[in-house]
Amino acid sequence: MARETVWRRGTVPPDLDGIPVAGGGFAITGDAFLLRTESDHAYLYRRGEGVIIERPEDADPNEEMLWFNGSVYAAIASLNGLMPIHASAIAHEGRVHAFTGPSGAGKSTLAAGLGQHGLPLFADDTLLLDLSEPDRVLCLPGHKRLKLTGEALELTGSVPEEEVGAETGKHYASPPAGHLREVLPLARLSVLAEGAVCQFEPLGAGERIALLGDDHYTADLFALARGLDRSARFTLFAGLAARIPMERFTRPRDPARFMEGIAAMSRRIAEDSLP
Repeated sequence: MARETVWRRGTVPPDLDGIPVAGGGFAITGDAFLLRTESDHAYLYRRGEGVIIERPEDADPNEEMLWFNGSVYAAIASLNGLMPIHASAIAHEGRVHAFTGPSGAGKSTLAAGLGQHGLPLFADDTLLLDLSEPDRVLCLPGHKRLKLTGEALELTGSVPEEEVGAETGKHYASPPAGHLREVLPLARLSVLAEGAVCQFEPLGAGERIALLGDDHYTADLFALARGLDRSARFTLFAGLAARIPMERFTRPRDPARFMEGIAAMSRRIAEDSLP
């Protein structure tokens, strides 16, 4: 991924191998991806050639990197056989504990809060899975920094750095316990939900398959990049759901009870490490 995500500035064509791409659209082929945003940022990736980025003169440079670290990064991973999922994650004793949920569910905030318990960040927002081994799912460390709202910064005691983007209402922040950059197996995927009390519930087979198949834009990108039809896509997600331990983590979203949720997840992670 380090080699494939090398980028340079240049002119991006209006089409990808004859497929026209207008603002707000993208195209993907067996070895290439072209994205053109509504704000006229454009990205062209070809396997083995890195990324060409074209941006308008008055562009927000922070927006440029948001697209690059989001959709473009996920497409590059998918074209190289790695499955991106919409999740943040920490590492503990050689294994990865990941947290997923829709935008605003608190994935980054939970990861930052666990950093206060000494658990290093593994990935923020996008986690890459290597499915090549039959007996375990491996995770590749994310290159992204934490992106936190003002409230999340205050709750986690994180120090704000530069703005993520003018319209996001978020700042970058360094992970409190640092970060890891090594390939590790996935221990558990927790789906974040809101409730009156902290509790962990197992997910049924259907829930696990639906969650993986409806995972942000990343599941669609992966299916397109790998040429998966509806049947093949279901087979992939059903097999993956059987391999990954998954559960629902419900906790209060009241800021006054934030540390209650952090403590509950910290205990759960410690339990996973017991013999």
